[in-house]
Amino acid sequence: MSSSPRYTVVDQFDEDEFPDIPTAPAALLRALRSVPDPRSARGRRHGLSTILAVAACAVIAGARSFVAIAEWAADTAPAVLAKLGVSSERPCESTIRRTLNRINADGLDVIVGTWAAVVATASKTFQVIAVDGKSVRGSAVAGGRCRHLLSALTHTAGLVLGQLDVDVKTNEIPMFAELLDNIELLGALVTADAMHCQKIHAKYLVEQRGAHYLLTVKGNQPTLRRRLAQLPWNDVDVTDTQKDRGHGRIEKRTLKVVTIAAGILFPHAAQAIQVSRKVRSIRSKKWHTETVYAVTDLHPTQASAAQLGTWLRGHWSIENRLHWVRDVTFGEDLSQARTGNGPQVMATLRNLAIGLLRLDGARNIAEAVRHHARDPHRPPKLVLTS
Repeated sequence: MSSSPRYTVVDQFDEDEFPDIPTAPAALLRALRSVPDPRSARGRRHGLSTILAVAACAVIAGARSFVAIAEWAADTAPAVLAKLGVSSERPCESTIRRTLNRINADGLDVIVGTWAAVVATASKTFQVIAVDGKSVRGSAVAGGRCRHLLSALTHTAGLVLGQLDVDVKTNEIPMFAELLDNIELLGALVTADAMHCQKIHAKYLVEQRGAHYLLTVKGNQPTLRRRLAQLPWNDVDVTDTQKDRGHGRIEKRTLKVVTIAAGILFPHAAQAIQVSRKVRSIRSKKWHTETVYAVTDLHPTQASAAQLGTWLRGHWSIENRLHWVRDVTFGEDLSQARTGNGPQVMATLRNLAIGLLRLDGARNIAEAVRHHARDPHRPPKLVLTS
């Protein structure tokens, strides 16, 4: 399949042939219109929201580069592009590239994340948010480090509520609160890996944001891990067992949960979790065993052992639901976007595409991308009805 779908009868269509595509902008397009435009007003042919909407549609259809976005626009019927705000000639590759490279990427992430949060909270379900980072490997320039992006993803809907560029001079830890400052957390549960098992993060979530935490504990917190390991786990019954098969391996997990006292000396800690993971390749009979601990401020009356196990697995699945999809389906690590804010903006567009496809009911993102690539008026309909 080519990098963008072909629609060979572009000039034969008019607005009446796409009656299902609304003329009034939906919430997403209104959100995109609030993104500040860094360009000079002089000589500007296309509004910023128009370029962003076109780019989002192209990425939904499988576009992986600025060139592929321009090709999608070139192959799409004028009546469809008019719904996105293209009133004259279509935006070319250089216009798309220069514009996306200059956008305030963190600002764009806040606006798109706010839109996603409104959609996510509409379900009225208990909000569980995973925080994790990913490097955009193809964005590295000669002698430099690749871009590293910290993201917040809802467990249930799989929507990205926020994303932040981690500066080369720091790491994820000081960016944790900065990312979550832009997300409504009252009453929500935040899950994170061992890097973010920090006392300052626990206090921030519980005392400043009115949220809850579920944090994995590993070697970076040796005292806490030792205290958790010394709990009487042999006297605790297994409360949950899971077996998974995929990506060339078999994994078995058993989970135990125990109420803990103040002696753990971790802020607001109420329950400890022990997860024993046995993993082997499907081509091998040798098992690799790992014991992982986690800690949460949720009391037994607030979260059962089964729920804690579900949320822990939900956090680990961020690799499959977001990072793996961006790499494998959208070829993120192979992307040649390196200059300006282009790498982060393209990652935001991929996050947006994944979220829109999931809201449309997609269970397999690769299959959904192929579906939308076969008909150029499907992606605009998805953008304009969201």
